[in-house]
Amino acid sequence: MMEANTMLVTEFVLTGLTERPGLQAPLFLVFLLTYLTTMVGNLGLAALIWKDPCLHSPMYLFLSSLAFADACSSSSVTPRMLVNILDNRQMISLFECMAQYYFFGSSATTECFLLVVMAYDRYVAICNPLLYPVVMSSRLCALLISMSYVIGFLHPIVHVGLLFRLTFCRSNVIHYFYCEILPLYSMSCTDPSINALVVFIFAAAIQAFTFMTIIESYMRVLFAILKKKSAKGRSKAFSTVTITRVFCISCCVSMHWQ
Repeated sequence: MMEANTMLVTEFVLTGLTERPGLQAPLFLVFLLTYLTTMVGNLGLAALIWKDPCLHSPMYLFLSSLAFADACSSSSVTPRMLVNILDNRQMISLFECMAQYYFFGSSATTECFLLVVMAYDRYVAICNPLLYPVVMSSRLCALLISMSYVIGFLHPIVHVGLLFRLTFCRSNVIHYFYCEILPLYSMSCTDPSINALVVFIFAAAIQAFTFMTIIESYMRVLFAILKKKSAKGRSKAFSTVTITRVFCISCCVSMHWQ
């Protein structure tokens, strides 16, 4: 009987943000506008940087890579959410669910490591300005960007792979607007303890590494700026840090909202 029930759960229901029909159309328009604005902003920024040779410095190349990763992150969740708002069934298959989680986890992990790379870039630029052109060479920049994306692509494979060991025989209703991994564990009739432990270890390690590295880099940058005797030099250093900080905060807010 358990076997039969397990085979039946091949699709899940995403309840979305609300079940009130009167709010579906306004929500659709709001999120569609937000998504289009996000895509135009991120892809436009990336295209502008890649097109203009004057902007082919490490800081702007990292910004364009982060913008592209953020666009991928939004695209992994929002289009499906918009379809579900219009579709009364709000169904998503198990394969689609795993694919959505993989692409969202991949782009989110990539963004985390790109933020670390950008913090290191600003540290070298301000604390070791004379060595900056040597240290942050084109080869190293390409390597750091590639490593961020490779880690991002590999990280969620672990969790998606572990999902295949689970069988689902309980409720197929996910009370969320996209396929989040933790609600899937509560629907499993297989013990998901190993899966949850692996998710916790990886998430804690990545977030701790990202947070501590960024904080240390910017603290060193702040001390280096405050030591500068020239007001003009301090102003210029603060301006370069502010550009990356504002974009990083916007990406973090976007990731948290998603």
